[in-house]
Amino acid sequence: MIRVELAKLLRRPRTWVTIALLSGLPVVVGIFLRASGIAPRPGEGPALLSEVLDNGLLFPAAALAVILPLFLPIAVSVIGGDTIAGEAANGTLRYLLVRPVGRTRLIVAKLVAVITFIFLAVIIVALVALAAGVVLFGIRPLSSVSATELSPLETFVRTVLAILYIGWSMLGLGSIALFASTRTDSPLAASLATLAAFVSSQVLDLIEATRSIQPYLPTHRWLAFVDFYRDPILWRDINEGIVLQAAYVVVFLGAAWATFSTKDVMS
Repeated sequence: MIRVELAKLLRRPRTWVTIALLSGLPVVVGIFLRASGIAPRPGEGPALLSEVLDNGLLFPAAALAVILPLFLPIAVSVIGGDTIAGEAANGTLRYLLVRPVGRTRLIVAKLVAVITFIFLAVIIVALVALAAGVVLFGIRPLSSVSATELSPLETFVRTVLAILYIGWSMLGLGSIALFASTRTDSPLAASLATLAAFVSSQVLDLIEATRSIQPYLPTHRWLAFVDFYRDPILWRDINEGIVLQAAYVVVFLGAAWATFSTKDVMS
């Protein structure tokens, strides 16, 4: 079942068009930076983008920072919202369950497809950005956020850690999308519900009056991956982000399983 879901994911043009758009936006930004020679001031614009003119090795992290606040969550919301609800809308969900496929097995297969999309998108964006960074800005030893020098190998390792962290950060939103997808037969409704949760979290995270609940919002620690480029790495916010997303994954995957295992499937 997992193999079938992965094949469906990889065969769909939507998957590759989405990843191409996610990969292309940072490249366009990089071309404009190179042509103008003007980068955002430190603290302005996407994280780490102010540093890429000095070193292309940092461009993968900056590219991920470009897509992380908006475009990647939208993609995850759409893909995740389509998992179960898409089958119901197409009238294929009932036929899937008529076969000797348990509901738990089906929802696990859908989850694996969402995870695969998330990491496939993040990895391809980082690889495309690395190639663009080498061509546009060149490579030299990287100065960390803490102003100490990082070797190319250290930069590579930290970028891999950043990719893993960002992928993990998206799993919380992916779990919310999967839960929403079990609650409706409309993939659009499931995607919009996930986007509503994402936007609400982003807005609440910016309001001073909601400071008491901000550490518990799903988007609160998404940008903590920047701490991988400090020397030494600051693990506090990263660890908090990992634990926070684990909580959302457990709660919403549990809710998705409970909902789907008792759902009266008519489509």
